[in-house]
Amino acid sequence: MLVARTYVDIVLAAGGVPVLLPPVVESADAVERVDAVLLSGGRDVAPERYAAAPHPAAGVAHPDRDASELAVLDRAVALDLPVLGVCRGAQLLNVAFGGTLHQHLPDVVGHDGHNPTPGAFSDIDVRLDPTGRVATAVGPHLRVRCHHHQAVDRLAPGLVATGWAADGTVEAVEETAHPFVVGVQWHPEEDAADVRLVRALVVAAQRT
Repeated sequence: MLVARTYVDIVLAAGGVPVLLPPVVESADAVERVDAVLLSGGRDVAPERYAAAPHPAAGVAHPDRDASELAVLDRAVALDLPVLGVCRGAQLLNVAFGGTLHQHLPDVVGHDGHNPTPGAFSDIDVRLDPTGRVATAVGPHLRVRCHHHQAVDRLAPGLVATGWAADGTVEAVEETAHPFVVGVQWHPEEDAADVRLVRALVVAAQRT
């Protein structure tokens, strides 16, 4: 698994020090030594994780990464550490808490605007609940960079949706029992001029 340099750069720009954990279950043991967790984008979460049969358009899963990140997330939540899930990371949050995913979003929304070209990002507008943690960090409306063909379907117990695209796709989720456990469907690391959301993660880490 490779991590895009943009994740490292935006954590640094936001005032944090990035520590990369390998995709092995034993990485959960290192969570006690960090101050926050950022779950990055990447391959589709294996549909078996939410009791679904694979869609023909679903990508090749990475079971080791799923197991590792779910273990890291479980440990981080148990320790009350701040968590930010990005794209796949937001989807993983929903699956971890008992939700499901749309495996191929164009089947649901009728267009491919969230992922028009393989390997390229698109720009969409997102509306955010002004009372949520994400909106507190970035405001109630945002133009974002996205690249995904999956998204939240059934919302997990304990999570609330706090952001939506114009077509109704859930773009932000927040866990209600902890101070800062949030996921966004877009890619904040692809906008180097706006570090506000990652800065909110760093600030939350400084408070723990």
